[in-house]
Amino acid sequence: MALFQISEPGESPAPHEHKRAIGIDLGTTNSLVATVRNSVAEVLPDATGRRLLPSVVHYGARGVVQVGDAAAAQASADPRNTIASVKRLMGRSAKDVGDAIRGRYVLTENDGLLRIETTAGLRTPIEISAEILKALRERAEATLGGEIFGAVITVPAYFDDAQRQATKDAAKLAGLNVLRLLNEPTAAAVAYGLDSLSEGTFVVYDLGGGTFDVSILSLTKGVFEVLATAGDAMLGGDDFDQAIADWARAQLGLRELSAGQERVLLASARRAKEALSSAHSTTLTFNAGNEQRALTMTREQFEALTKALLERTMVPVKRTLRDAKLKAEQVDGVVLVGGSTRMPCVKNTVGVFFQKEPLCTLDPDEVVALGAAAQANTLAGNKSGQDDLLLLDVIPLSLGLEMMGGLVEKIIPRNSTIPISKAQEFTNYKEGQSAMALHVVQGERELVADCRSLARFELRGIPPMVAGAARILVTFQVDADGLLSVSAEERTCGAKSDVIVKPSYGLRDDEIAAMLQASFTQAAADKTARALAEARLEAQQLLDAIAIALGEDSELLNADERAVIDSDMIALQTIRAGDDHHAIVEATKALNAATENFAARRMDKTIARALRGKNVSEIA
Repeated sequence: MALFQISEPGESPAPHEHKRAIGIDLGTTNSLVATVRNSVAEVLPDATGRRLLPSVVHYGARGVVQVGDAAAAQASADPRNTIASVKRLMGRSAKDVGDAIRGRYVLTENDGLLRIETTAGLRTPIEISAEILKALRERAEATLGGEIFGAVITVPAYFDDAQRQATKDAAKLAGLNVLRLLNEPTAAAVAYGLDSLSEGTFVVYDLGGGTFDVSILSLTKGVFEVLATAGDAMLGGDDFDQAIADWARAQLGLRELSAGQERVLLASARRAKEALSSAHSTTLTFNAGNEQRALTMTREQFEALTKALLERTMVPVKRTLRDAKLKAEQVDGVVLVGGSTRMPCVKNTVGVFFQKEPLCTLDPDEVVALGAAAQANTLAGNKSGQDDLLLLDVIPLSLGLEMMGGLVEKIIPRNSTIPISKAQEFTNYKEGQSAMALHVVQGERELVADCRSLARFELRGIPPMVAGAARILVTFQVDADGLLSVSAEERTCGAKSDVIVKPSYGLRDDEIAAMLQASFTQAAADKTARALAEARLEAQQLLDAIAIALGEDSELLNADERAVIDSDMIALQTIRAGDDHHAIVEATKALNAATENFAARRMDKTIARALRGKNVSEIA
């Protein structure tokens, strides 16, 4: 079954034309961008060869914004302006945010939209995510050599309408043309299905840094049909890190920590978690005041500490099996996705439950981006081996209307295949009613108060009738991205009204337009500020490295050589404090050149020390 590609008149691609399309995995901890080249999906690295981009944004002085590793390096020194795990805040209100995240930042809420206080002013999760997406877009443009036609961006399968709309707004703000929002488990299934040509019923268990979801998919002759999906948008590897940090805090008797110390402790906890994936014990270190404290944690301790978190992931797993009307033994395979599935306890728990070895032949960090790239390539109209692929995704949560008494009437039940359109007829409650207020909600609870409010609109112009005489047809339409529009029509007179659901936790169109305009007008200033920040960072790194080297091996220099290096270091320190990034770059180059011989001598010394006392046969 083929995807039918429709283009506007005059915009269909020529047979020889290949449009640059990318797949983006916008993750809680790390993000990636991938594309299809020579019919093979591949993750694009940055200039230094790193494929993972830490999902961290730092707002510095003078409007400088850093993304990725440079931003993560600021986490302990400037925690309030270094935003991590922003994916957990997407499409959320203040009451949705957990205490752990709330304690890291200064949060405000205005018109239902959450904002974080930074030195650059108030920033929404949408704007922060846009910085990450922009960095990935720039990486792709630099690698592929031109503008990007469009992108497929992945979202957790359990993201609701507000979270999906927020993701789409962030992409628009980052200058990306969104071809489709694709559920992460579906993207992983695409990558595995195309890689192994598998058919059957598969479970995709996706445990990332901040979200967990699970989907059951049926793979048959190029058709990927999602049978059921469930998850927890506030559960992921970050919670395992927090569990270790809380344990360490109790063990060390640490009561109150500054925001910077909290970030350092969480970073140590994450390193301990990662180490325990391959080792049976590890040492967790933390500087408490002037004293460095160390704790030993075993894998058994870690697994006992996080057992409840792991059990939480199995609740949605069992729910999806019930929804799909399947038993665990009827599943043909289990695919592990997300960096957190590297934990042995995850593989063991999933393997025991399904009584089969989970599939993890593709890198769990990259598999989602690879699947998204394959889908982007197809949607861009490029010819490839995946042209006969059809994706049938599902909606994660039920959609409905508020009825009298605060009850919910579900129009589209959860796990319905999308795109979908469903209609239901309603009538007037009171005699002579000339207007009707419609309240659109999302969720599985029976009361409106327990569900997520998505939109409100009114249908006016209803002719006066006795109660129960009006015939009002309400139609719900969900597109391939999982975004909703609702319309209402009174059948006897033809009065109509409709709404494209724009949740209150997203940005208004005029806000996005203003931000885009600001990004254009400030582009040159932003580029200059970024270049200055990068030059200063590189200069400081060089100064720090040389200071350490001089402290260890200054005897390798004569007085004249030392004087030249000292002079160049003082010059660079002085120039670094200024605003001329070209001067900083030149001074950095000069200091690099002045220390080349010194670096060579240190290398010779290191090699000589390593070879001392060994004969030729031992070296060979």
